[in-house]
Amino acid sequence: MLIGYARVSTQEQNLELQINALQEAGCKKIFMEKASGAQRDRPELKAALEYMRANEDDTLVVWKLDRLARSLRQLIDTIEELEKQGIGFKSLTESIDTTNSGGRLVFHIFGALAEFERGVIKERTMAGLKAAKDMGRTGGRPLSLKSDDLIAAKALLKNKKITVKEAAKRLKVDPSTLYRYLPGGRSAIKEGIDG
Repeated sequence: MLIGYARVSTQEQNLELQINALQEAGCKKIFMEKASGAQRDRPELKAALEYMRANEDDTLVVWKLDRLARSLRQLIDTIEELEKQGIGFKSLTESIDTTNSGGRLVFHIFGALAEFERGVIKERTMAGLKAAKDMGRTGGRPLSLKSDDLIAAKALLKNKKITVKEAAKRLKVDPSTLYRYLPGGRSAIKEGIDG
C-alpha cells in the first residue's frame, strides 16, 4: 500500500498541492503535518512510519525529498531505517523509488557522497590542526596567568596580610584561577622561593 506524508513548515502554508499529488500517485492514506523540517520530533511522520507494515509492500511516498528531511544525512538515515524495516520509499518530484533497483542505486550513491563529505571534512580539520601546530599555535584557551603573573602572585601571597582573593583581584583573575596554578593556595608557596 502507498502511504503519503505531506509537510509544510508553517501554519500559514497550504498542504493542498502535496495532498493532490499524493492522491494522484495512488496513496490510500495520507499523514499531514505542519512542522519545520529541522524539527526532529514530527508526530505525524512517526505515526506514518508506525502505521506501515514491514515486508507488506508498504511504501512511504512524499511529494519532494525536502518534505521528509532537511539535510542529506537526515534523509539517508530515514531511508536506511525504512529499508531495515522492509518499507519502500518514493519521492514524486525527483522520481526516486527505492522499491526498484534504480532507486536503491541512487540512495547508495547519496550515502557514499555523504560518507565522502564527512571524510573530507575530517581530513581538512586534521590538516588545519597540523598546520597550526607546525606554526607553533595550539588549541584551547590562552593561559590566564603568564610566568611573570605567577611570580607576582607568589610574591603577593608570601605576605600573610594579603588574601588569595585580594591577590587574584590585583592580577585581574578569579581566585579559582590562582588555585589552578597554585594548588593548595598560600601553603603551596615555600619561603625563599620566587618561582
